[in-house]
Amino acid sequence: MSYLDSPWFSTIERPSRYIGAELNSAKKDKSKIETFVALAFPDVYEVGMSHVGLKILYNILNKEEWLAAERVFCPWLDLEEKLRQSREPLVSLETGKPLGDFDIVGFSLQHELCFTNVLTMMELGRIPLLRSERTGRDPLVIGGGPSCFNPEPVADFFDLFLVGDGEESLPKLCRVIRQHIDLKAKDRDALLRLSSEVKGVYVPGLFHVDYERDGRISSVKSIKEGYNYVEKAVLPDLDLFPFPDAQVIPYTQLVHDRLSLEIARGCTRGCRFCQAGMIYRPVRERKLGSVLDSVHRALEKTGYDEVSLLSLSTGDYTCIEELLRNLMDRYACEKVALSLPSLRVDTVSPMFMEQIKRVRKTGFTLAVEAGSERLRRVINKGLTRDEIISMAREVYKAGWNLIKLYFMVGLPYEEEVDIHETVRLAREIARLAPGRKGGEHLTVSVSTFVPKAHTPFMWAAQASPNEAREKISLIQTGLRKDRAKVKWNPTELSWLEGIFSRGDRRLSDVVLEAWKRGARFDGWGEIFKKSIWEEAFSFTGLDPSFYLERRRDCSEIFPWDHIRSGVSKEYLWQEWEKAKKEQSTPDCRKGCLDCGVCDHVTILPVLHKSPPSGHQIDVRREGEKNKEPGVYRLTFKKMGPARFLGHLEMVQVFLRAFRRIHLPILYSGGFHPMPKVSFTQALPVGTESLEESMEIHLTSTIGPDELRERVNRELPDQLKVLSVQELPGRGRKTEFLKESHFIITISNGHLSSYHMEAYEKAQNFLVNKTGKAGTKSIDAKKIIGKILLISPDVIELELKHDPGPQLKPADIVKAIFHLDDSSLERMRILKTRQLLGPLPEKSDGG
Repeated sequence: MSYLDSPWFSTIERPSRYIGAELNSAKKDKSKIETFVALAFPDVYEVGMSHVGLKILYNILNKEEWLAAERVFCPWLDLEEKLRQSREPLVSLETGKPLGDFDIVGFSLQHELCFTNVLTMMELGRIPLLRSERTGRDPLVIGGGPSCFNPEPVADFFDLFLVGDGEESLPKLCRVIRQHIDLKAKDRDALLRLSSEVKGVYVPGLFHVDYERDGRISSVKSIKEGYNYVEKAVLPDLDLFPFPDAQVIPYTQLVHDRLSLEIARGCTRGCRFCQAGMIYRPVRERKLGSVLDSVHRALEKTGYDEVSLLSLSTGDYTCIEELLRNLMDRYACEKVALSLPSLRVDTVSPMFMEQIKRVRKTGFTLAVEAGSERLRRVINKGLTRDEIISMAREVYKAGWNLIKLYFMVGLPYEEEVDIHETVRLAREIARLAPGRKGGEHLTVSVSTFVPKAHTPFMWAAQASPNEAREKISLIQTGLRKDRAKVKWNPTELSWLEGIFSRGDRRLSDVVLEAWKRGARFDGWGEIFKKSIWEEAFSFTGLDPSFYLERRRDCSEIFPWDHIRSGVSKEYLWQEWEKAKKEQSTPDCRKGCLDCGVCDHVTILPVLHKSPPSGHQIDVRREGEKNKEPGVYRLTFKKMGPARFLGHLEMVQVFLRAFRRIHLPILYSGGFHPMPKVSFTQALPVGTESLEESMEIHLTSTIGPDELRERVNRELPDQLKVLSVQELPGRGRKTEFLKESHFIITISNGHLSSYHMEAYEKAQNFLVNKTGKAGTKSIDAKKIIGKILLISPDVIELELKHDPGPQLKPADIVKAIFHLDDSSLERMRILKTRQLLGPLPEKSDGG
């Protein structure tokens, strides 16, 4: 089943999200598959495909011959509406399999604001929402990701959760289900009991929760003997699973559209607010050689032009300097840029900056967290003001014009003076910026602190939205006269996140009620509606402030106490007490702190202090250039599913194909080198074409036939190069698009010759065009070279491309024949040919 043939598909926003068949996506023989797994991400494609964990699990599972893992993402609001109207189910990208037909549906729960999207996907996939309502015909619904360290607010919707490293637990769980798949239909509860024996598997139905009259939990009891708590699964060595190199190459531009590679997992710093720093312990680094090999293989198979090195603290990676130097020595000449996530100030060295800027200056974000040294001691972020100022000065000195600082408001033991210190620190940094006129040179990002499970601050109260807004306003007002831009996350989103982050099972009723009332994409500020959630809380009789604004005491039983992160509750309480006293805890690289996570046998820190001996990489020298450049015109077609690619998406498909075949593309100079590639026309999404063209500039010549064959091997079906022509001269563009010819078919069009005659008789024919600058009227007579009504369903259209405003073929046909917007769903547009002409000569008179 596929949406591509649905008449409405071309009218939805970004249809490329849903077409599938990307390069490197799994293609498996269904007849050999015993277990089908849907990897479901409860957000849009461009968010989900940016997530590294999804890529890792997709690669691991699809290596098993008996198993097929396919991807499903949450449809945007327009597609959800279309699916409901057409009664079509939500399906996978790989084979169009309905979500409800899989054996296992695994949701990635990366944050608490995706919960209603989970329900949307289940309902559209025809899966009963409540665990208690599922039968043997339904898939097992599982959850994984950091939110599974307290999944209680959605416990009623899931059969089980995976706590900890998915590489360790998910393959084992799949093997158990494969072995006992007959139990899914006969005795679902028995299958869940067997699954609970896999380390890291939490079956919420095997635990019973009791509450006190005041709403606090009185007990959490297991109904299975020997299953009193769940220990997280820990992957002892990341190199047991080499990072996937043949990653799926998306058509849609992603939120993080680059090659992202995890160089380490876990952190040794012990920041008291940071859940990831606690639940991903112990720190485990990949070997330097492993990282270098993974980057090389992945760039060869993907064609990305940027590499991001991921870790909770990338600067703490033991071999970071060797890694950066090796990568840039190898790839700077190929214009592959390097980016790092937000960095600890005390890990950034001048060498960092020198290596990063060798290709282009990617973003530079410094995670300061708190404005005063006192508050940084509270959160165990041991940075002095002088260190921060000194680092900012070095970044500006190295050539960066913009620095991003990250702060939180509402931290435990925060006082108003701490907010003023934030303003003072940011102001000093802004004044260090290059002395150029206009524009901001500092971005200050502020978020509301949300206490998380399994952290020392899980006993703290959270600031209310009003309190957080007041503090953010102080920062904004204080920096108004400086060259700084203040950005913040909506405090209402933090309000909901805070409720769920320490919530219990009773909140499942709230999630369900809010979803029924229309809650969707709650992590998107422009979509989120707090009023819906307030109504849901009122309807269910639960008080949000009970979860949000209440400080817990030492005796509190938390909803997640039966889920073990490895870090003991006693250790976390000690850290909470030390926060009150502003006492620091050292980095555990300097000595074990007995947090409880390591057994020092199989679970222990994995650090690599020196590069493996004998590891060499092929280094290409910067500045090598062939003195015989060539310029080529490529004529290509864009048909079938490729018509749903936007212009910029199609450009990326070609550029990545060129990189995979090592085509010697010529780049512009400057701080942000760009490939010298130009396309003749940007086709509207949904338009097919038998003839498009582009020009590429190469640093050396290549035979036209060889060029066509090599490029076509890397392009998707229906997007193929038809011919290649080598152009004379140095490549100055001498031709432009003069005419385009279209055949437009409208099923059940009933197009009237009366309207055609009215157009022909008119002296001019104004068509409204709406853009970012507003709506303006354009005379279609000046654009249309010829229009013929071939039949009541078919139109032949010739457009002239003289300088000036242009109109889309669909808009012209709608206006001439008085069609409504629904006609777009029945319209198929094919560009049959184009005519190029010489550029008009400039007059001497200017």
